[in-house]
Amino acid sequence: MASPYAASPYVLSLLLLVSIPAVFLLAPRLIPPRTLPAIPDADETEDLALFRRAVLLSAAPSSPAALAAASPFKIGPLARAKPKVAFLFLTNSDLVFAPLWEKFFAGHQELFNVYVHADPAAALTLPATPSFRGRTIPGKATARASATLISAARRLLATALIDDPNNRFFALLSQSCIPLQPFPTLYRTLFADHNGGPRRRHRSFIEILDDEPTLHDRYYARGDDVMLPEVPYDRFRVGSQFFVLARRHAVMVVRDRRLWNKFKLPCLVKRKDSCYPEEHYFPTLLDMQDPGGCTKFTLTRVNWTDSVGGHPHTYQPEEVSGDLIRELRKSNGTYSHMFARKFAPESLEPLMKIADSVILRG
Repeated sequence: MASPYAASPYVLSLLLLVSIPAVFLLAPRLIPPRTLPAIPDADETEDLALFRRAVLLSAAPSSPAALAAASPFKIGPLARAKPKVAFLFLTNSDLVFAPLWEKFFAGHQELFNVYVHADPAAALTLPATPSFRGRTIPGKATARASATLISAARRLLATALIDDPNNRFFALLSQSCIPLQPFPTLYRTLFADHNGGPRRRHRSFIEILDDEPTLHDRYYARGDDVMLPEVPYDRFRVGSQFFVLARRHAVMVVRDRRLWNKFKLPCLVKRKDSCYPEEHYFPTLLDMQDPGGCTKFTLTRVNWTDSVGGHPHTYQPEEVSGDLIRELRKSNGTYSHMFARKFAPESLEPLMKIADSVILRG
C-alpha cells in the first residue's frame, strides 16, 4: 500500500515547472551581482592616517620649524617663501618627458614642488632628472575602472599639503602630459584668477559638466540607487581627471569621507565600460561644496576625436609642430590651455627641438 505522504509524479512535475521561473525571478535578488575588485582595506587604513595628518596640519597654524619637521621631503626655511605650484604626476611608466619639464621648470625652483605617484608594479628604467629626483611618494596599485586612481590623486594631494604650506595650487598630470606655455604664464594665470567676491579667493581649474550623453550609464555603473542618498542623479557631474586645485579645495578633497564612501564602491562587472570614477568624484564633490569657487573648465587639452577604448588620441612624432602647440593652446574658456596629452614617448625628440622656440616662448 502506498504511503499517504508520497507525492504523485504529476505533483512533482507541477512543482518543478513552477519552481523554474521562480528561480529566475528570485535569483537576482538573492545572489549579489558580480563586481570589480574593491580597494583593499589595508590601503584605506593607511590613506586615512595620511589624510588626517594633511587636514590637521592645514587647519592648525604651526611654526616654520614644526612644518619643516613634518615634511616627508625635509624642506628648508619657510618664513619668506613665495606661493608655489605643486605638480602631481600620476604614472604607471617612465616619465619620458622629464627633460621637457626640466626646461619648463628651469629658473623657477623657488616657485614649484614636484610629487610622483608610480604604480609599484610599473617598470621604471629611466634615471630621474633633477626636479624629479627623490620626489616619489609611497604608491599603491592603480587600475582603470576602479577608484584606485582617485586614491592615488588624493595621496598626492595629501602629501603635497603636508610637505609645504606654501603649495597654493595643485596640478594633477600624467606621464603623457606636456607643458604648452612657459612657467611664468601658468603662474600668472593661476594667481591672477579669483572668484570676484569680497574675499577674492583663488578658483580651481577643474572641468565640471552635467549634460554628457553617457552620464546616465555612468551614474548607475555601481548598481541601481547605490549612490543615494549622498549623490542624487541631478548632482552627479563629470569632467577631466586632470585639474589644478586651489589649496582649500585640496584640503576639501582629502577631508571628504561622505562622498568617498560612495565613489569607492566597485562597479558592476556587467557595467565595466561605464566605470570611470576618477572623472566623476572630483567634479561632483567640488560642485556640491563650492561651485562658485571653480572655473568649471580644465587647463589640460585632450583630443577625443578618435578615441579608442576610452583612451584619447595619442600624438605621434610626425604630428609634432609649432602649429600643433599653438592649436592645442586654444580654449573655449577664459584662459588658454597650459598642458596637453596624450603624447607618445617617441615624441620627446621633436618636442625638445621646438621647446625654446615655441613651447617656452608663449
